[in-house]
Amino acid sequence: MTRLVLASQSPARLSTLRSAGVDPAVLVSGVDEDAVLAAARERYPDLPPSDAVLVLAQAKAEEVARRIEEGDAGDTDGLVLGCDSMLEIDGEVVGKPADADEARERWRTMRGRSGVLHSGHWVVDARDPDDGGTGATLGATSSTTVWFADLDDEEIDAYVATGEPLHVAGAFTIDGLGGPYVERLEGDHHGVVGVSLPLLRALLAEIDVPWHTLCHGTGA
Repeated sequence: MTRLVLASQSPARLSTLRSAGVDPAVLVSGVDEDAVLAAARERYPDLPPSDAVLVLAQAKAEEVARRIEEGDAGDTDGLVLGCDSMLEIDGEVVGKPADADEARERWRTMRGRSGVLHSGHWVVDARDPDDGGTGATLGATSSTTVWFADLDDEEIDAYVATGEPLHVAGAFTIDGLGGPYVERLEGDHHGVVGVSLPLLRALLAEIDVPWHTLCHGTGA
């Protein structure tokens, strides 16, 4: 069985992978996201949101792969997956709100409207060469349009009071307490949770790693 290493502390990403039969090792990256984005935007001032999440996903995956290569991750190796998500609404990119007030304002802007949730995925093959490791590095972005319910102020206040919006990109979830406030999606719902399973499968196929080799009881 091929080992997947998740370079993320997101419980939603881990749960999504486990539900699909994959139980990854977790090594959280130490990337300074603000610094990475600032450097990227210095080189590419018009960096679109779909590329911004990819830049961050790549930085996270490559940082963890580097730790594995340098022996700073114990005996962990495998295919490293880095992810990052942002919501784009009215051409503006929003990540996690800084505090409850920002979360409330965010929802007052989003209610009754739609946005695009971009999730960048980057894979680095950090397997030992004796185990078929190639050192390959590649990625892609999943983009899904999200239509939000037209919440009143009381509903927004109640949702923000749960604390959930403060911990997720775009200040909402579809797999948690925010589910009732998302009316519909156009695109992969897994991508909104944070990891697009079809996209990950396609990336792995590009480096000749069949999806089923990651799953319990189906790979050698």
